[in-house]
Amino acid sequence: MTMIPQLHDLLKSRFGYDRFLPMQEEVIRSVLEGRDSLVLMPTGGGKSLCYQLPALLMDGVTLVVSPLIALMKDQVDALSANDIPAAFINSTLSNREVDRVQLEAVRGRVKLLYVAPERLAVPRFREFLRAFRPSLIAVDEAHCISEWGHDFRPDYRNMRGLRHDLPGVPVIALTATATEQVRADIVEHLGFSDADNFVASFNRPNLKYTVRHKRQAFDGLVELLGERPGESAIVYCFSRQDTEDVARDLSRVGMPALPYHAGLDPELRHTNQDRFIGGEAPIVVATIAFGMGIDKPDVRLIVHYDMPKTLEGYYQETGRAGRDGLPSDCVLFYSYGDKIKQDYFVDRIANPDERRRAEAKLATMVEFSELRTCRRRYLLNYFGEQWGADSCGACDVCLAVSEEFDATEISQKVLSAVIRTGERFGAGHVVQVLRGSRAAKVLEFGHDEISVYGIAADQSAEDLRELFGLLLDAGMLVKPPGEYPTYEVTDHGRDFLQRRDSLTLQRPVRPDAPARGRSGRGRTSTRGMQAALEYDHDLYERLRTLRRGLADKSGVPAFVVFGDTSLQHMAHVMPQSVESFASIPGVGHAKLSKYGEVFLEVIQAYASENGLAERSFIAAKTPSRRLSRGPSATHNETKRLLELGLNVGEIAGERGLTQQTVLNHFERLVAGGEDLHLAQLMPPSERVQRISEAFNTVGSEILTPVLEALGAEYTYEELRLVRLWMTQSTGLKGGLDESAVQAPQPFL
Repeated sequence: MTMIPQLHDLLKSRFGYDRFLPMQEEVIRSVLEGRDSLVLMPTGGGKSLCYQLPALLMDGVTLVVSPLIALMKDQVDALSANDIPAAFINSTLSNREVDRVQLEAVRGRVKLLYVAPERLAVPRFREFLRAFRPSLIAVDEAHCISEWGHDFRPDYRNMRGLRHDLPGVPVIALTATATEQVRADIVEHLGFSDADNFVASFNRPNLKYTVRHKRQAFDGLVELLGERPGESAIVYCFSRQDTEDVARDLSRVGMPALPYHAGLDPELRHTNQDRFIGGEAPIVVATIAFGMGIDKPDVRLIVHYDMPKTLEGYYQETGRAGRDGLPSDCVLFYSYGDKIKQDYFVDRIANPDERRRAEAKLATMVEFSELRTCRRRYLLNYFGEQWGADSCGACDVCLAVSEEFDATEISQKVLSAVIRTGERFGAGHVVQVLRGSRAAKVLEFGHDEISVYGIAADQSAEDLRELFGLLLDAGMLVKPPGEYPTYEVTDHGRDFLQRRDSLTLQRPVRPDAPARGRSGRGRTSTRGMQAALEYDHDLYERLRTLRRGLADKSGVPAFVVFGDTSLQHMAHVMPQSVESFASIPGVGHAKLSKYGEVFLEVIQAYASENGLAERSFIAAKTPSRRLSRGPSATHNETKRLLELGLNVGEIAGERGLTQQTVLNHFERLVAGGEDLHLAQLMPPSERVQRISEAFNTVGSEILTPVLEALGAEYTYEELRLVRLWMTQSTGLKGGLDESAVQAPQPFL
């Protein structure tokens, strides 16, 4: 096709990006060749572009079936901001407005038309489609087609009739989460006989997964939110009442939060959603009703105040974090009481098959919550993706300090219990047997009469469930494929039992207090996370303020103007010309025309105030490449406090700045030729030596690879200080001798 070479030009001119994300281009080419496609990409993987860009190259209209009104509006707003003609038809429009939109489509003034699945059942609309015939049908959130999916929508089954009405029109079905069973259901109901299947990695490298024990959960929640002032966060609760209670309690402690659940007055519910998406209110406390329709790219924290029912739901809900690719946190508060509460509702399911499926899904969710092994690996394995690494470097288990313990006796008991119960039960049941439970299921199977009954009554259920994960990792247990999470003992496990060998296992050290388990940014490894860009935080805040004002004036969410990623690149590059500004990711022709001048004005003023110049996106060897024209008054004040002997933390506290900003000041001072007294800030000499060696081996341009080489016990702040020290002392020509660091002071 002659149109295909235009892909990269359109990507930049209309959407502002220089390159495709993984698999996007392959999907787009399949669509342009007129083939049906099933696309599985994680949230934030760029699914929407897979049909939005082809829509610009194809004749006629692309029909997009989307599940929620809010989702449609967000998509249309974002497309309109890029001068792409789009519209929606849903229940918010009058019949006259619907007629107007359809007429605009007929006249060629709409390229993407968004509709709800319920609209496909309206005879008048079906008649319109048969007469007009779209060029492409995109089915968003396609897992809603399947009754096996966590968000089943019966109206999605209308797609079968639509395909019959429009033979030959290609269909692209997209979802961020689907098990093999759900995928098969999608294929069947869409009549995909020869569709192209695209399955991207389910791994979200920018997300950190943490499970915290549900002790003093509210205090823990306040702590988490307090670490992220002004950042968007979603708190998921089990019940409607809980959402209102938690939102009220947060507001009482100075953290204004909005409730959201299906029982709220519709007008209030929509208002709360709009305030959150628009950036006016950073915190929303919600039931799972608040999820699928949220297309807000800058959510930095997802908290599950209660355990979800399924791992699919958990993945989908945590997928609302960090859609722009920037580091974000997912925290689950868990206690075994959550499982008991969910059991009550599962037991009330009348259909036996449906109840068994719910029990199996709940057991999997409990197992994930109680893991003492890599959570990312478990999550990916559940969706059929193998994660080979021993550590993801971005979950609480992998980041925790480990300890060895003698697991010989307790492992013998667990393995024996798995065998004695027939190797056809999950961990929960076997643990009940080991602890001598009188649960109905234990009695029903006669497991109160076998030799292993009650032999581990002195062990906590938590400890025993933890051991299942450890023995699984040790290769002594295996989970056979199937719908239900059961365990079998491997040959290796049987050999261990027969030989009566000793066994030492390793487990994460349990926290002594709730605070030990919190999401600590200073400890976070980036080995499994997307690298954060180094940028000027003061400028970034100015640009955020500007963005907020422009968004309010236009009546759109802030991210429609520019996403956080674009702002961070602006604060890194500090473009001084229209040409340079146009090179920023997310800046297409439309946004350049609308916003380029006003953003450039702010950036140029800031650069002038602080003696800074534009720099290449490819980071310079040292911060000195920023070509500072001399320190400003604020930088000189930071230098004065340093000379008085204050460390970074003390300077930040004295001046009311962040430690990151203080380090920015140091870099600018050194860039301007200032000689700083950095020796007092250095970490211990052996750490300095290791860091300098890593710089010499890996390079100093970007800190992330250096941090990955060193490991999670090092921090970005340490690296920045040592790089500055090396700049002053050696010009980054070689490492530092231990003797070069005199009287190292405690870091920060």
